[in-house]
Amino acid sequence: MLILVLGGTSWLGGEVARAGLARGHLVTCLARGESGQAPSSATFVRADRSEETAYDQVCDHDWDGVVDVSWQPGFVKHAVATLAPRTRTWVYVSSCSVYAVHDTIGADESADLLPALQGDEATMATYGEAKVACEHAVVEGVGPGRAVIARAGLIAGPGDRSGRTGYWPMRFAHPATEQGAVLVPNCPDLATQVIDVRDLASWLVHCIEVSAQGTFNACGPVTRFADHLDVARRVASHIGPLVTVSSRWLAEHEVTPWAGPRSLPLWLPDDSYAGFGARSTDAAAAAGLLCRPLAQTLADVLDWEVGQGPGRDDRAGLSGPEERRLIAAAQADRGGRLDGN
Repeated sequence: MLILVLGGTSWLGGEVARAGLARGHLVTCLARGESGQAPSSATFVRADRSEETAYDQVCDHDWDGVVDVSWQPGFVKHAVATLAPRTRTWVYVSSCSVYAVHDTIGADESADLLPALQGDEATMATYGEAKVACEHAVVEGVGPGRAVIARAGLIAGPGDRSGRTGYWPMRFAHPATEQGAVLVPNCPDLATQVIDVRDLASWLVHCIEVSAQGTFNACGPVTRFADHLDVARRVASHIGPLVTVSSRWLAEHEVTPWAGPRSLPLWLPDDSYAGFGARSTDAAAAAGLLCRPLAQTLADVLDWEVGQGPGRDDRAGLSGPEERRLIAAAQADRGGRLDGN
């Protein structure tokens, strides 16, 4: 098969290209080439999607599948208008951020969406609305019978430069304190849901192979936060104590949830996000999505994180000095006691 990846030089796009090549397909990657290199066995087409001529080198081919991950509606509309007439299956990687609310555990693809962004250019503040607009552009331009809308959840695995999935195994492998203590939020029953980038990429290629159609929550299995941390500790061989603190305590000490600097990744203290990591994936599973064990994903993330070496850009989590100060504050609040492991 002939597969065109609009991208293919960054994280997910590169994994899609590698998955296609591994399954014996001919893969072309169209990108500016500023985020990295396309796989060596892929054909690389250098192009800027903001330009009218972006698809001139690929629009005269018949494609079995096109995979697009962009969140800029203008880019998606232009690609669909140019390439859809000669494409059998169009796979658009959307996001669960398109949903209007995230409080319902087990919500499926019929849940209400945000209003679509009006206009062709988006900012991160309008990310969810932009993804909705991109979905509409694909379905309207390609037709529902040839479109796959994959609403990805939190993507994990080697190469996750956001730090969201690597923080916990890395912190457990390298605690910030001499005692090996690690600060964790007290939210054991919070639902988490991560999908390994390699499993997502392989499934996206599978969708092209079988000419799939429809909208799918492309997320991993639902795992309790406490169980996620247990797996991270196990792959990191952590035996030190945990310092468990409440969401209120963390907020009072200006620790932020989910991601970003001075955060504790995956932690979501607001009940309005109770279902954010617990969406139904029944439709995707029925369409062939298979997920590897969380332990394998976190072990591979840990290996990748270690391989980045010192001085890497930590985009999520607490720095060592920050965590030591917070653990000292928690000990002071408790009269110097550390929780058992």
